[in-house]
Amino acid sequence: MAVSTPILGIAVLIYMMAVSYLGWLGYKQTKNTEDFMVAGRKINPLVLALSYGATFISTSAIVGFGGYAGAFGMGVLWLVFMNIFVGIFIAFVVFGSRTRRMGVNLGAVTFPELIGRRFKSRFIQGFSGALITLVMPIYAGSVLIGGARFMETALNIDYNSAVLILAVIVAAYVITGGLIAVIYTDALQGALMFVGMTLLLVLTYAKLGGVMESHQALTNMAHLVPANLAAVGHTGWTSMPLFGSPTWWTLVSTIVLGVGIGVLAQPQLAVRFMTVKNTRSLKRAVLSGGPFIFMMAGVAYIVGALSNVYFLENRGMIALDAAGGNIDLIIPEYINSAMPEYFIIFFLLTLLAAAMSTLSSQFHTMGTAVGHDLYREFIMKGKAGKTVTITKLGIAVTIVASVALAYILPIGIIARATAIFFGLCAAAFLPMYTGALFWKRMNRQGAIASMLVGAFTSLFWLTFVHAKEASALGISKALFGMDTILTGTWTVVDPILIATPVAILTAIIVSLMTQPDPQEHIEHCFRSSATND
Repeated sequence: MAVSTPILGIAVLIYMMAVSYLGWLGYKQTKNTEDFMVAGRKINPLVLALSYGATFISTSAIVGFGGYAGAFGMGVLWLVFMNIFVGIFIAFVVFGSRTRRMGVNLGAVTFPELIGRRFKSRFIQGFSGALITLVMPIYAGSVLIGGARFMETALNIDYNSAVLILAVIVAAYVITGGLIAVIYTDALQGALMFVGMTLLLVLTYAKLGGVMESHQALTNMAHLVPANLAAVGHTGWTSMPLFGSPTWWTLVSTIVLGVGIGVLAQPQLAVRFMTVKNTRSLKRAVLSGGPFIFMMAGVAYIVGALSNVYFLENRGMIALDAAGGNIDLIIPEYINSAMPEYFIIFFLLTLLAAAMSTLSSQFHTMGTAVGHDLYREFIMKGKAGKTVTITKLGIAVTIVASVALAYILPIGIIARATAIFFGLCAAAFLPMYTGALFWKRMNRQGAIASMLVGAFTSLFWLTFVHAKEASALGISKALFGMDTILTGTWTVVDPILIATPVAILTAIIVSLMTQPDPQEHIEHCFRSSATND
């Protein structure tokens, strides 16, 4: 069903007016660099939770991972557990409070600056900023694809035009209003997403005859798994893939662990911890953050898998066939085929909110990485005065790069591109970030070695070993005459399981073999105060 009605136009207009107003509020409240970078460190806990969740759960989760569930089943629900336990509880309670405290002590306004100042290293800050600038556009491009694909099917407009429209709208308020505008608009978009996903779950169960009936029908479809998917471990849509099979390794190592653990070292999420008044606000945010993530991710994965029941009953085929073999089109195709028109209009706004909330944070993070971390602190050694101006230029440049990638990335890439970025962040940043917060003995040499080893090991594995990326890139084929330099199970093991442990060992060994950082600096980093707590 293609939607093109006056009602849709009015709904989009009202939504855009609300977003524009919140962007304007952010602009009016942005008076200095700290306001632009970390929202003045005064964000309300509920607003933080909605902003964090809306940034975390994007169209890559709803469309990309929902489509993955449509193709491979509900085993991806293990990612929801990781999203809540690691992405909310561990992130807010364990990492968040220390990040906020240390950020205030060091006067840090970005994630790379927090790590760089903890270890008194401009190189760490500059390299982290460069890595974010170069790699995050892949993630941003996948989010653009998710939003644009639904606009394409729902509005019957050209995909390339949809990508451009999304990017321009988000760019307008991120460049002018900074992080305050991003967080305010995120909160509105998060609330809209919560309502939209709740309605989607209710309508899906009603459409398919009830909770028990729909899940039993999906279980009964196991014999319809295509032969080519069964050969790589697909056992049905309500069961885990065959242990040790390529599909099992992709699900467990790439999707569940890659995204589930990688969330802890996401620069655009970690900086949220430095925006609240005190650490108590972070603990309060957990109460609303957990249910929000469950309704966002859990519903998308459940509905994605159950779409197979709908397509079998109405078209005599599984979801992957109904989407023409493109898993990124499963959720859009299901919504536009199964849902009433009024909901398609509302869900379009939901997906716009999901895309815009994540994109705004990505663009802001990439811009600050260019303007503040790479240019001002690393290249100019802290001497450049026009940080916000350079940051805005950085936002514009990285937006162009993200749009270009959204045009050229292959079909079915959303979930994979997201996992690549999350896994790379885990390898390059997580050991260093964890050591910075929890291990006073970790020093500058250990942090630098860990970051470099983690980043380059992850990139090496993607280029030469992990089959999906290595085969597509063709570098291994050109150099060694083979798609991958290793064979067998190694080719389906995600880089996060190799690069992150290597980076952790590197951090420990190098730190213990070299001189500790000055004790007075360490005490300053870890000191507590009434203002912090």
